[in-house]
Parts: sequence; structure tokens; C-alpha cells
Amino acid sequence: MMELDGSHSTALVETNQGDRQYHPLFSSPDAEVVLAAKNDSVTKASVFFRLHSHNLKTASGFFREMFMLPQNSQLENGVFYLEEDASTLELLFRMISGLPIPQIDSYDQIDPLLDSIEKYDTPGPLSIVRLLVMTPSLLGQPFRLYAIACRFGWDTEARHASTQTLTFDLYNKDVRPYLSRLSSNALLRLFDLHRTRREGLRQRLNDPPFVSGGLATCNNCNAVIDYHTWRELKYKIILEMDVRPAGDTILEHGLSEWPEALACWQAKCSQAGCSRALYDKGETLRVIRECIETLPKTI
Repeated sequence: MMELDGSHSTALVETNQGDRQYHPLFSSPDAEVVLAAKNDSVTKASVFFRLHSHNLKTASGFFREMFMLPQNSQLENGVFYLEEDASTLELLFRMISGLPIPQIDSYDQIDPLLDSIEKYDTPGPLSIVRLLVMTPSLLGQPFRLYAIACRFGWDTEARHASTQTLTFDLYNKDVRPYLSRLSSNALLRLFDLHRTRREGLRQRLNDPPFVSGGLATCNNCNAVIDYHTWRELKYKIILEMDVRPAGDTILEHGLSEWPEALACWQAKCSQAGCSRALYDKGETLRVIRECIETLPKTI
């Protein structure tokens, strides 16, 4: 006898009912409803599932209404032929039936599962997926999480994902396919978050205690000094915020390694005998960090 491990996808077994190939977890003769997945693209065979009508009616609005009808076009020879593949239906039926769920670590599994959950109106499995998308194995793709969260109105998850997108440039061509999946409203909210952070920092860098970036008088010798090095560093900071609105690269190494930053920290009054440093590096870094940390982080 084959032992079934509920934590992994199971192999298929052949039954003695004609040529039908039943999934081993869903092959009980006591279950009166037979459903068939679409034919496998390689074997061209269809996988069958036996489920209790009570479970289907309880978990699915689609099947609850279907069983109220005298007949259905999807019913053929006592079998409901569905459009989903066997892997997707296995996950859905496990959730419906209260069986252990194998590890799901890819949105290539999540996306078709959510389509079937939405199609068959199964709120229970939807709540399970909502928990799954916040597990470590799925948190590494914020744009896909954001798209799903916005689609189903999951505000907490959408805000979390929007924060994760701040390490990406929305104009990068590699990001474009993910953005194309978003609704207009979801896309605009994301662009607004990225732009608000950039413009918020730009405005803050123009306010005191930061210098204007133009001509001024040295406090020590009254000579005319030019703050052009700060102007160039400020421009570099804003460019970096445009491509990575998180601002972490500015704080971690930009203000210590960029040529524009080094020029600032080395700038001195050019008047002979003065040589006063034009900028307080420590205080400037502290205030810039404070500015970035107070910017909005979520949609």
C-alpha cells in the first residue's frame, strides 16, 4: 500500500473504474461528485477527483448554485469537467476538504489558484492564501504581492508590498510586466508613493538648516563663498531617490563614497588664511537621515 504524505503533492493512482485516473486523496467511492481536471499537456490524460457534495456546497458559492440547477452543461457522463489543471485543483480541494497543504513557494502556483478561488467563490481558501502570501518564501516579489493584495482589497498586505517596492525603479523595463497587471488606481497609488518620497526629500533639502546652494558670505572671514558642491550633491541625492526611493543607498554608502559627497566634505573657504570647512559632515548626514526616515513609507 502506498503511504501518502500530506505535506507534499501526491502521485496519481489508477482505479478500477474504467480508464479514469483518480487523485489518491480524492478517490473515495463514498464521495458522490466526480470532477475532472483539464487534460495534461504531456500525457493528454485527465485527472479525476471525487468529493462530497456537502463539502463543495459549503465551501463554494459556485457549486452551491450549480447543485440547485436541474442540469449543467459542464456535466457529462456524471462528471463535471473543469478548466483548471490537476495541480491547481488539488490545492483548492485540499483547502476545501481541510487536508494538509503542501508548501507553496511560487506565485506561479498562487496565481492560478487564486483564479480558481475567485471563479468558484471559495472564501475559505482565499483566507488561507492571504496568510500564505505573507510567508518568507513569497515576500520576495513585492509587485506580485501588491497586485494580488489590490485585486482582493487586502489593505495591510498592499501597504506592506508598497513599502517593499521602494527599492525598485518603476521605470525599469524589467518592472514593467508586473506594473501592467495592476489596475489604474493601484498603479497610480504606487507611482504617487514613489514620487511623494522624492519630492518630499527635494523640498526638505531646500529648507534650513541646509544652505541654498548659491553664493554666500563666510562666517569666519566675510569672503564670498560658493556652495556649488552642495548643489551638485543635492542633485545626485534626488537622482538616486528617483531610481531607489527607499533612500537606503544614499545613507549606506552614497554620502560617504560619491564623488559629489567627497567634494562637499572637503570643501573649504578659499580665502587665504581662513580655510574654514563649508559643511558639517556629521550634522548634515544626521539631518538627511532624519528627513528620509520621516518620508511616507506606504501607499
